[in-house]
Amino acid sequence: MEETSDHDLMLAVRAGELSRLGDLFERHHRPLYGFLARLIGDREAAEDLVQIVFQRILKYRHTYRDEGKFSAWIYHMARRVAADHYRRSARQGLATDPTDFDHVSDEAAPTADSSASKQDDLDVMQRALQSLPTEQREVLILHRFQHLPHQEIGKLLNISTGAAKVRVHRALAALRDKFFQLTRRPSASA
Repeated sequence: MEETSDHDLMLAVRAGELSRLGDLFERHHRPLYGFLARLIGDREAAEDLVQIVFQRILKYRHTYRDEGKFSAWIYHMARRVAADHYRRSARQGLATDPTDFDHVSDEAAPTADSSASKQDDLDVMQRALQSLPTEQREVLILHRFQHLPHQEIGKLLNISTGAAKVRVHRALAALRDKFFQLTRRPSASA
């Protein structure tokens, strides 16, 4: 049996089959949660924001168009919800728990020192990510964690695919620079 596409499910929701929103929720709530948790840096708030995204999908279902991809539309909605959250809370990101990063464990059990070193690197990487401007953090999360292709990011941000590639590249360079800046800081004072 062939799985119904997100686009077809959303068209059904738009047509009034509101129970199909549950299927979309099952498919997209975890990726949206990951996106929002990384973007705003608050896991509890991200859970609430995912609910708001789906409430808005229901409320604004009539605005969904037949062209484009559903994933671009839902991430556009999530970005707006996050922007509203920022305006309400008047803060530009919070520290997050670095264990929120999804990672694949090694087959062999890591040694304590390598685990501590890896955790330290994750801590520094999370601080570096949170220190980036929202626009750079957002494009990195969409590309690296949500695995959206450059073309979809371009549509989402109303820019060309080439411009999306440039923004991702610049954001990665900024993240790398910030990471190395943070890792050198303790050794410079020693």
